Amino acid sequence: MSQDFKALEQLETEAGRLLAAIDDAGRRDILRKIARELKAGQAARIAKQQNPDGAAFAPRKKRGEPRGGNGARRFLYPSGGNGPPRIVFMKSWSYDGPLMTGFDVEAGGIRSFETKKIIKFLGVSPAEDNKASGGNIRNRLTIKQKAMFRKLRTGRYLKSGVDDYGLWVGFLGKVAGIARIHQEGGKDRTSRRGPTVQYAQRELLGVTNQDREDILDLVLRHMQV
Repeated sequence: MSQDFKALEQLETEAGRLLAAIDDAGRRDILRKIARELKAGQAARIAKQQNPDGAAFAPRKKRGEPRGGNGARRFLYPSGGNGPPRIVFMKSWSYDGPLMTGFDVEAGGIRSFETKKIIKFLGVSPAEDNKASGGNIRNRLTIKQKAMFRKLRTGRYLKSGVDDYGLWVGFLGKVAGIARIHQEGGKDRTSRRGPTVQYAQRELLGVTNQDREDILDLVLRHMQV
């Protein structure tokens, strides 16, 4: 253990002693400041696409260019359970690896289907065809080439708070489950009907040495007021 690390631990121990000695209102006030600063540090690090140890996030798996956009498609697809297959009518479609992605008219939005599960392609009349409509899907897919977790690091999803036991920074509800999969490198479906894939571990949350130093500085400044 380096001398700098030992000194930092000694200062943290002393800062903890000082925090324990102040009244509840004062302790909550400084904990709120620490939580806000720690949350900002987590967001900044995620924006840099870095793990807490400074290593870069594992890159996305490379994909080939999506193929398709060749008009409307109609096909039979399993509905799940024991129900009969549904007829899917898709516009603005593209092949993206093992998936066929496009605008599902019945669902009213973009959906993905595993091509190996398609039971049978059905005919499409000339009036239903939309040969020039593939661009929107291609543009949508290129969004995945941008920085990862752009939404997760915003204040809408990344939260912080204090309670009687200390402070916390993290995600809540359904978003917490999504973040955990990436934090631990777990498995999940690419979409509701999509295949299950193994995600690389990317540590969205974690305290860096710089975070520790910044928090310690904040505590010491607070004590000097």
